[in-house]
Amino acid sequence: MDYKKTVSELIYYGKLAGEKNFTPGYSGNFSARYGENIIITASGTANGYLTEEDFVVIDFDGNLIEGNGKPSSEKFLHLEFYKKRPDVNYIIHVHPVYLSAFASSGRDLTAPVMPENVFYFGEIPLAEYGLPGSGDLVEKTARFFSTHDAVLMANHGVIIGSATLRDAYMKLELAESYAQTIAVCEVLGGAKYLTNEQVKEIIALKS
Repeated sequence: MDYKKTVSELIYYGKLAGEKNFTPGYSGNFSARYGENIIITASGTANGYLTEEDFVVIDFDGNLIEGNGKPSSEKFLHLEFYKKRPDVNYIIHVHPVYLSAFASSGRDLTAPVMPENVFYFGEIPLAEYGLPGSGDLVEKTARFFSTHDAVLMANHGVIIGSATLRDAYMKLELAESYAQTIAVCEVLGGAKYLTNEQVKEIIALKS
C-alpha cells in the first residue's frame, strides 16, 4: 500500500465530509489499514481541512510508529474495529447532524423503512454511552463490529468501516440521508415499515 496515495485519499474524503457538514470543526477521525499498522488522523485535526502533516502511523497496540502528532484519542476504537473485521480497511468516525441527533436521543436506526438501507446496512444499532476516547466506549461499541458496518454511539456520533474508503464514505452519506428521512417521516405522522417478507426479498438480492 502506498502511503502518500492513501493519505491523499483520506484528505479527499475528509474534505467531502467537511463540505457536507458531516464532521464540523475538530470532531471525528479517519483511518486506514496500512500493512501491519494503521494510518490515523492526529489529535486536534479537522477532517475537512486535512494536510499530509495531520496523519500519524500507529501499530496495533496503539504505539506511535511515524509522525510528529499525537494519535487520535479514538485510536483504540478504530483498532478494535480492524481487529474484529479483517475485511475492513478504512474507518470513518464523524458527527453528522441527523445521525448524531438519533444517537443523542437514544434511538437506533434498525427499523426497516427504505430498501437501500436494509440492503446495505441491515440495521444501524446504537451503542451505550461511553466517555470519548475511553476503554468503556470501545467495549460498548465494539460488541457490534463483528456484525455491523455502521454503529451509532449514544450522545456522540457514528462509526463506519468498509473495505474501501469510497464505500465507507458512500455508506456515511446513505446513513445520514436515512436518518434525515426518518426524522421527516415523524413530522408527517411516522414511517411505514417494510414487512418481514419484503425485507427477506431485499436481503435475497445480495445472493
